[in-house]
Amino acid sequence: MRQAITTGGKSIAPLSAAIVAEGKFAFVSGQVPFRDGEFVDGTIEEQTALTLENLRGVLEAAGVSPADVVRVNVYLTDMADFARMNSVYAEFFPDPKPARTTVGVTMAGAFKVEIDCVALLP
Repeated sequence: MRQAITTGGKSIAPLSAAIVAEGKFAFVSGQVPFRDGEFVDGTIEEQTALTLENLRGVLEAAGVSPADVVRVNVYLTDMADFARMNSVYAEFFPDPKPARTTVGVTMAGAFKVEIDCVALLP
């Protein structure tokens, strides 16, 4: 069984904000620094904070919170931004922190960061 979560995050791409699978996991699509459907430029800290707030909105729409996240992928366009992104990220997720992978990528647009995750439903 799959349930699409279509609220909590806005996308210009053909995707669901999240999919709840088998009533156990919420797979959240990559979130980027958008507000009201528009890209918000800024420092890596500002883009990370907004991206994480968008992630929180999708998680809440799926009935979970950052505390329920078990796996995160972070995509950075400049790995030199890692420490600054990480300082914002560290404040968002409570302990124990989820498992995480961070990779350097090329993205469409001026995004500096994109974050997706998997959460365990309570």
